[in-house]
Amino acid sequence: MVTIEFLGPIQKAPLTLEAASLRDVAEALKNDGEMSQWLESCAVAVNDTLVATLDTPLKNGDKVSLLPPVCGG
Repeated sequence: MVTIEFLGPIQKAPLTLEAASLRDVAEALKNDGEMSQWLESCAVAVNDTLVATLDTPLKNGDKVSLLPPVCGG
C-alpha cells in the first residue's frame, strides 16, 4: 500500500491504495472527477523527492505527494 497526499488547494484527504508505479496511481485518480483537473498540472514527489515519470516504481509504505502549481509574489 502507498499513501497519496494532496497538498495546497486540492483539499482532499490522504488515501491509500495498492500501486506498483505512479502510472497505477494516475489511473486510479483519473476516475475521480475532482482530481482529473489537477493531474495534468501537479508536480509529483515520492518520499519527498520530485519525480518526472509515471514509470517510477513504488513499494509498500511509499508516500506520493501531489503538489499543485502555486503563485508567489
